Amino acid sequence: MNELMKFIAAKDWDKLSEWLLGKIASVHRAGAEFAAIASNTPHIVFNEIESKSPIPLLSIVEATCNQAQKMGLKNVGLMGTKLTMEADFYKSPFISKGISVVVPSEEDQQLIHHKLFSEIELGIFKDSTREELLAIAKRMVEEKGIDSLILGCTELPLILTDSKFGIPFLNTTAIHSESIVTHCIS
Repeated sequence: MNELMKFIAAKDWDKLSEWLLGKIASVHRAGAEFAAIASNTPHIVFNEIESKSPIPLLSIVEATCNQAQKMGLKNVGLMGTKLTMEADFYKSPFISKGISVVVPSEEDQQLIHHKLFSEIELGIFKDSTREELLAIAKRMVEEKGIDSLILGCTELPLILTDSKFGIPFLNTTAIHSESIVTHCIS
């Protein structure tokens, strides 16, 4: 995680791509028939590495987009790391399927990112943090009319365990895992 975050903090996408491709090549040499990047933020380079990968890659973003489409969602909220919320790697696939992606305010994005790396990633789950995150989700429902919330960091479902406010919370980890199992079965 530290190595991955070093590339992301430096916005060194070439090194991140190279590093991930090295990991994919290793699992391919070990006999893997496909690979999955089981985190949201590294998907900023997914398209680049997918084109160079020796094996097919299963995307957490595409799996989540497909699930949103199956559910008939039209205006999804997105919480995740600052990069995930700022970049377009989530927004582009959704927009191409007629689904808008709404992110929290800049101030709320800062709070989410801070809580992810100072608490949640470290296994610290405070009720006060849960309430702050839920307050952000509620504002997004009330002010931006979101019909669902993508938990676009794999640790968010550890603290936001239940859907609220009459909208589904899309657990990207569970959705991606299910798509991987479906791929294996088929």
